[in-house]
Formats: sequence, C-alpha cells, structure tokens
Amino acid sequence: MSAARPLLLVGAGGLARECLAALAAVEEAGTASWTVLGLLDDDPARHGDLVDGTPVLGGSDLVHEHPDAAVLVCTASIRTPDSRPTIAGRLGLPDDRLATLVHPAASVARGTDVGAGSILLAGVVVTAPQRIGRFVVAMPQVLLTHDDEVHDGVTMAGRVALAGGVTVGRSAYLGAGALVRENLTVGELSVLGMGSVLLDDLPAGQTWVGSPARRLVRRPKAVAR
Repeated sequence: MSAARPLLLVGAGGLARECLAALAAVEEAGTASWTVLGLLDDDPARHGDLVDGTPVLGGSDLVHEHPDAAVLVCTASIRTPDSRPTIAGRLGLPDDRLATLVHPAASVARGTDVGAGSILLAGVVVTAPQRIGRFVVAMPQVLLTHDDEVHDGVTMAGRVALAGGVTVGRSAYLGAGALVRENLTVGELSVLGMGSVLLDDLPAGQTWVGSPARRLVRRPKAVAR
C-alpha cells in the first residue's frame, strides 16, 4: 500500500474546520490518501494557533516549502466569492497539487466528474452524472439534479437545491437554502441570498434575494446634517 501524501489546507476559518472533520471521516472510512501537515493562513495573528488540534504553520506561501504536498484551498466568503481560484492562481499551483475532497457521506452519481480543488461535504447529493468545475464548494445537504452545470469557483451553502438543467456561472455564491428552478442560469460572480427562490435567470454580478428572488438594490446611506 502506498504511503499517504502530505496535505496542506490553505485557510484557517470555518470551512477549514469542516474540511478537517471531513478528512477525519475519510480516514475512518478507510479511504484516506492524505496525512494533514497543517493549515496555512495569511493572517499573521493566526500563526501558531491550533484549529481542532491542527497547527497553523504560517502563510500560504509555505506551500512552496513542501513541494510534494497536496493543497486544499479552504476559503469561502460572500465578500470574495472567487477567493479559491484566485489563491491557487497566485500560488501557481498546478492541478496535480490540488486535492479534491468528497465526504464519504456524500452521494455522487457514478460518472460525475468533480474538478480539481473541489469540496463536497456530508449529505451532498448528485443525482445523475455531470461535470462539476474546479474549486467548487458544496456544503452539507446540497442537491444537484440531472443536467446541471456548475462552473469553477462556485460556492453553494447548505441545503441549496438546483433543479434540472441549471447553469451556475463562475464564482457565483448561493446562500443557504436557496432554490433554483429548472433550466435557469445563475450568472458568474452573482449572489443568490439565503432562502431565496429563483424563478428567472440571474444576471452576472448581481445580488438577488427573496421569494421569488428579485435584484437587491442598496440605497445610499443618508448623510447627517
């Protein structure tokens, strides 16, 4: 049996904690192929911390001091929805260094192609073979049905559900519990708010919320006189 490959996680926030738990579940299932070396975070205040018993070794540039290690980028924020591909690009990580994590409690249809650097957590269901892009994060209980297209860098928070034939553009962010009707397009770098029900195409770069979802227009703050 070949030795487990060392693994570095970039990011020390909540998603990194969830990934550590998923990696422990993979190990318990007897399918582990990595040994976690530690976490990397560009916030110097985190260096030396322990996250669920795993040390924060330093900044993300330390990936270059461990050239044999696989790397899993564990960042997710509605404020920086393209953070994972951006970080990997800045670090110059080729696909053969990118780990792809699928929780053993996920149900992924045989023949599904999960892109490098993607993370599928517990309870994710993919009902029919499809292509899932690179650096996608699907949090617990996400449902992808037949003929969906999820492009690179997409983040789907817990309990997001896509009906059939949905296209989700690059680095879109879908909030917890969001529902998308069949054959719609969610534009790149767009945001669909938590609990929203999307019944029309969501244009690129816009934020929609509500049921049915509509564009969120932020009014300028009043100036005190």
